[in-house]
Amino acid sequence: MNRQLTLMVVHAHPDDECLTTGGILARYAEEGVRTVLVTCTNGEQGDDQNGVKPGEPGHDDAAVAAKRLEELRESVGHLAVEHLELLGYRDSGMEGWEANGHPDAFANVPVESAAARLAALMEHYRPQVVVTYDETGGGGYGHPDHVQTHRVTVAAVERSGIPDKFYYTAIPRASIMRMFELMKESGVDVGDFDPSGDFGTPDERVTSVVDVAPYVERKLKALQAHESQGDNIFLLRMAEDVRMQAFAHEAFERVLSKVDAPAHEEDLFAGLRDS
Repeated sequence: MNRQLTLMVVHAHPDDECLTTGGILARYAEEGVRTVLVTCTNGEQGDDQNGVKPGEPGHDDAAVAAKRLEELRESVGHLAVEHLELLGYRDSGMEGWEANGHPDAFANVPVESAAARLAALMEHYRPQVVVTYDETGGGGYGHPDHVQTHRVTVAAVERSGIPDKFYYTAIPRASIMRMFELMKESGVDVGDFDPSGDFGTPDERVTSVVDVAPYVERKLKALQAHESQGDNIFLLRMAEDVRMQAFAHEAFERVLSKVDAPAHEEDLFAGLRDS
């Protein structure tokens, strides 16, 4: 019996949904696909008011989480996400931060425990397509919560056996280096960000590139919704032509397919639409 086409995207924090998957969420929603965003943590380790950083005097974890979840709800509205599911785990912070040691931090939660909760959501929504990060947390990012999200999602996919296709987000190395050079040429202040030769996803691992150009403005509005974290989103300061190049396509590595699909595809639902 055919079931409604459904996309489930699993991210670590509020605002992670925008850059690498905001376009597919908006595009597939417009095509009538049911879209489900699962956010694993509440983002407690983000910036507080006036840019107060975690660990600094005046940083209020609970207030930050409340603000970031409010921003997340606005973001998913711009992306027309049909269902937002919050696992509610505590943000672990960047690698090496004191927050890493908190017993309730997501990175310290047993994988099988979190995977059981995610698998239950898969059983409820029955997504044909699931997307999350690769084993490095997304192109070599290495954030503890991103790596944990990868582990948990892989375990949930295996446990449920439901998805027909499973993807990792990809940041193709050639694309990121080209974009970085364009940003520097256009005078964008990228701070300390300087991608090394091994930053991003090896180009040969990229199997799927989806055109989301018509949804760039929606992605931008979703990103702008996370205004409390604006100091960390230098992409908002890019020139329009550079921003279009950065946002107009989203790339993925297909790691599971139970259906026949092209080796290099432009649609994550290739092989599923007529089944």
